[in-house]
Amino acid sequence: MNTLELLDRLVAYPTVSADSNLPLIDFARSYLTERGFECRLVPDGSGSKANLFASIGPRGDDGIMLSGHTDVVPAATQVWMSDPFRLTRRGTRLHGRGSTDMKGFLASTLSAASRLDAAALKRPLHIAFSHDEEIGCVGVRSLIDVLAREQFKAALCIVGEPTSMAIALGHKGKMAAQARFRGEAGHSSLAPRFVNAIHLACDFVSVLRDEQRDIAASGRRDADYDIPYTTVHTGRIAGGEVLNIVAERASVDFEIRHLAEDDVGEILSRIRAAAGAKTEIEVRNAYPGLSAPVDGPAASLIRRLFGQAPTTKVSFGTEAGLFATRLGLETVVIGPGNMDQGHQADEYIEEAELQRCDAMMDRLIEQLS
Repeated sequence: MNTLELLDRLVAYPTVSADSNLPLIDFARSYLTERGFECRLVPDGSGSKANLFASIGPRGDDGIMLSGHTDVVPAATQVWMSDPFRLTRRGTRLHGRGSTDMKGFLASTLSAASRLDAAALKRPLHIAFSHDEEIGCVGVRSLIDVLAREQFKAALCIVGEPTSMAIALGHKGKMAAQARFRGEAGHSSLAPRFVNAIHLACDFVSVLRDEQRDIAASGRRDADYDIPYTTVHTGRIAGGEVLNIVAERASVDFEIRHLAEDDVGEILSRIRAAAGAKTEIEVRNAYPGLSAPVDGPAASLIRRLFGQAPTTKVSFGTEAGLFATRLGLETVVIGPGNMDQGHQADEYIEEAELQRCDAMMDRLIEQLS
């Protein structure tokens, strides 16, 4: 099967993060096994999802890993011109949920697997397909735990998120948290006698805004990002029951998207201190940023493989930071498509982007051989 046929097949699997990815994973495992790969699954606790890890070629620590996630964001609330889970061509654009983020890269990876000559490989090729990336890089962690116990090593990890085939050497990390507040319920006609939890929540939002203001004014900066500093964002406020009762409970969901060099724990400590001991803050999810030097081993190896491709940094998070920090792998992000089309109604990828990714895969196979 060529890349377009594989993309058509992959888009047809409705692997929204809330649902199982096993049909796609079973297809990929069978496909790779038939082509000589040694495959294994790392399931989640429910048994309804799994990561796939596949290897081919001689054993060694000098291989290359191609990594991508299988889950996609929902399409049910968006207005599409065509079935989101059926690949639809309009001119040079291939529309479908996940076509850019990131089943285009998965399709190119599987297509490359069918073109390589296993007997000619001098170095191993590894493929990692994960689940639940879209909800905070959650699923790949169990696979990384397994590889860490086995002391897995490779020369390079390529995470194929859409970068228009530029080499992304960095992305911000993220911490998602919830602050909770307890007030006193009472009749609204006597409101000043009671502690309003919503007022406490609003005071906390002011703390977040003050922290953001300080970071923007004097924090670390990286001009390679659209927003060159760590950001603190309030995403949701909830509280109260009805209008005529003083709110007894409230909560604020917030996030910190931080430069890889910033200590997010230190930022959270400052927020806790400013908010006071009565503010309960629970961290819900966190993943690290990525920062690979422009003249470092990862970028140098990529240039040897693919020539003088442009380098960039991306504002969205990826699994690359986890591979780099937890496994110590030289990791970069490079893949077909542009995230401007990701998560949108009528998401699409240009056919030329897939062709460029296929050409990259062919050069990678040559290098391994």
